[in-house]
Amino acid sequence: MKSLKSGLIALGTLGLLFLTACSNATQENNSASNTEASTTANTSKTETAKSHGKIEHSDKEHSHGGQVVESGQYHLELVTEKEGNNSHLDFIIEKGEKHEEVPNAKVTAQVQLPDGTQKTLDFKYDAQNKVYTAALPGNAPGQYPVKVTADVGGEKVNGRFTINQ
Repeated sequence: MKSLKSGLIALGTLGLLFLTACSNATQENNSASNTEASTTANTSKTETAKSHGKIEHSDKEHSHGGQVVESGQYHLELVTEKEGNNSHLDFIIEKGEKHEEVPNAKVTAQVQLPDGTQKTLDFKYDAQNKVYTAALPGNAPGQYPVKVTADVGGEKVNGRFTINQ
């Protein structure tokens, strides 16, 4: 009888340890997801850093004041600014650790409007400001998921962003 009780106690203890370990793993995963969601929300609220139509460069992490995505050796950044009934989009693509400009990419964006329709934008390169620019017509309130694709000499580079209006 004593060995049966000891066996049940040992089995119960192992079961509790197992449940505790699983619970901690779930909390760590949820914490990582919450941190990622919080980071995305914070970057989507970032204000633009423009001065007289020219983007100000910051030494701190090479940010231009927009949402940043690192994709392999590329630094991608989307800066948005409301202009009347439109949104002006600046897309910066830089290569390598030195963040060298990439002036020869073909850049397009797939934007999902708040009503669910899709819009394709073609970006044009502005050599003076070293950015790719496009205009997003409309100003309906809501979130606009954006997938930017850059073709750099046959190499595809993608970044996902969110515009909040």
